[in-house]
Order: sequence, then C-alpha cells, then structure tokens
Amino acid sequence: MYKKNNIRLMPIVLGLAIATILPGCGLFSKKGSASEKLNRRGEVTGVPKRAQWQQNLPYDMVPIKAGTFWMGQSDEDIAFTQSSMNKQITISEFFMDKYEVSNNKYRQFLEAVREGTLTTGTPTTLKEEPQFNLDELKPDTTVWSTSFSFHYGDPLMEFYFDHPAFDNYPVVGVTWDQAKKYCEWRTYHMNANDEYNFDMPSFRLPSEAEWEYAAKGGKDVAKYPWGGPYLKNKRGCLMANFKPGRGNYIDDGFAYTAPVDVFAPNGFGLHNMSGNVAEWVLDAYAATSRTATWDLNPVYDVETEPRKVVRGGSWKDIAHYLETSTRTYEYQDVAQAHIGFRTAMTFIGRSGSMDVKSSKRRRR
Repeated sequence: MYKKNNIRLMPIVLGLAIATILPGCGLFSKKGSASEKLNRRGEVTGVPKRAQWQQNLPYDMVPIKAGTFWMGQSDEDIAFTQSSMNKQITISEFFMDKYEVSNNKYRQFLEAVREGTLTTGTPTTLKEEPQFNLDELKPDTTVWSTSFSFHYGDPLMEFYFDHPAFDNYPVVGVTWDQAKKYCEWRTYHMNANDEYNFDMPSFRLPSEAEWEYAAKGGKDVAKYPWGGPYLKNKRGCLMANFKPGRGNYIDDGFAYTAPVDVFAPNGFGLHNMSGNVAEWVLDAYAATSRTATWDLNPVYDVETEPRKVVRGGSWKDIAHYLETSTRTYEYQDVAQAHIGFRTAMTFIGRSGSMDVKSSKRRRR
C-alpha cells in the first residue's frame, strides 16, 4: 500500500521540482525576462513585459467579419443616376451597432453634457475631455412639421424625443455634425470609465462601404438586407418599416417610426438596416465617388463637400430606397424627421479572426 501511494505521488513531486527549477533557468518564466537580460547587454529587443490586450465587444454592438463583396446596384437603376456602379472591394472587420441610436441613448449624451459628468469614474484616457455646447446638440423636434408640406406633426413634435413612450424609438432631427459629436462623446465616455491603460478605438459613423457590406448581411449580392427580391415574408408580413404604396404608411404596422428592435435582423444580427430611419454615414456624396476611391476600406472623406451620404431608406420612403445599393444624400447641417444614425468601431486584430468577448476585457 505504501509503495502504491509512493508511485502515485512521484509525478506530483517531479512536477513541483520542474516548476521550481526551470524558471531559474529562464524557461517558462514571465514574458520579458529574457528581453530584459538582453537589454541590459545593450541589445534592442523592444520594451519587455508589454501587456496583452484583447478588444471587447461594446454593449449592443455586433462583430462584422472581414470580407470581399460586390458594392453597387443589385437591381435596375430606376432613376438612371449611374451613381452606384458595381465594384468589388474588401472590408476589414469592425463592430457595428445592432440597433439605430435610440432617443434614450441620445438623451444619455445630452444629460452627461448638461450635468458635466463626462468623466465619471476613473479616467485612464490620454485624450482631453471633449467640449460640447448643449444647445447645439439637441434634436430639432420641429422637423415633424418642417420636413413635410402641410403636415399635422404637432403631437410628435411635442412628445417624440422627451416622452418615455418613445424611448426605444430611433432619434431623428439630428444633423450629420451632431451624430459625429455623439460618437466623440461615446468614445470618451467608454475610455474614461474603464480601468485599463489602453484606449479602445473611437466610435464613429460607418463608412458607406462598411454600411453596405453590413446591410447585405453576409450575402454577396442582396437587393435587401433579408436577401430579396420580395418585401414580404411567407406569412405576408412586410419585412421593414416603409411606404408600401401611394398614401399608405400603415400596412407595416407603424404610421411613423418603429422601435429600433421590432423588425427581424439580417444575417449579421443588425436590425432595421432598411426602413424605419435612413442613416447618416461617414462619406461625402459625389455621383462619381465610386471610381475615385480605393478597393480596400474605401471612404470618400472630402471635408469641403457639405453633402453627406444617407443610406437605408426610411418610414416615409418607397421600396426603391430600401435597396442596399441605393444612394442618396442630405446636407450635413440639415436635420430631418426620417434620418437617424448608428455607430461603428474599428476592430484591432487579425484579419478573418474576431476573437472578441462581450464581457470586460481581460485583466492585464
């Protein structure tokens, strides 16, 4: 019996001995010790013991893996604009909001500015605190009347942004400039409130190419985010919130906007990429921008061009504007009752492999 126990204990004793002796030889020791010795001899090996870092997935965002796709029209160019010619491009991995930014999420931004609580928590970001003017950030609630001719928009003008009944509805009445300010705040808000030494990449508006790639939901050619070519599913239900017929706004269940999570997501898990509200993207608008941009992560970022691309169609638009390839624009300082936005974030990692976690980043 004693011999049997001895035999069982031998591997454990040997393991402990190896674990004790080998680190002294520089094997299995903490990363960087060999580099430190070489550095002391005047060699250049890089800074030792650099912390590992893994990018976490922010709340209510989904990972979009890298890929190559055909950007451009997937059906007839009805208006014959020739502004959405086909071009094969590659998109790197990124994160994107699962939903359009809601009234309540935008309200959190305004409350932080109003109360001066941009840096709650323990700031670790090296960036300076952003400066905002609250009056320049408030959504224009009059758009429910001014965006349309002789429209009785007063009830919505009074309740849409402020009332709790509309908390989960997409924010509208915000300009392209205001959407970028929201991204700036959200970036600082995240980096100023975590406990780590390295900043996350900035939140931003998605590029037009990223938006179209995400809208297709993993399909190389897709007329609509759900594929197509039909606007109804097998049960006869409309797949998005839009204007299905002349003077008909209600057949999809909503006369105006719908909650951001009502309609089914596409293949990437993104809701309302078509319909509900059209969405600001990063690019300036030009009919010929497709030919001017590169075929890897293209973005037409011409600051002097006041027209900015709007994608996806809205509750007031006909089906043509719901197509993943349809392009339109609005001036960057103009707010409308049918335009909102969602944010994106660059993924820092190996192409084709998104090793991300929805929880906190690993402790370093």
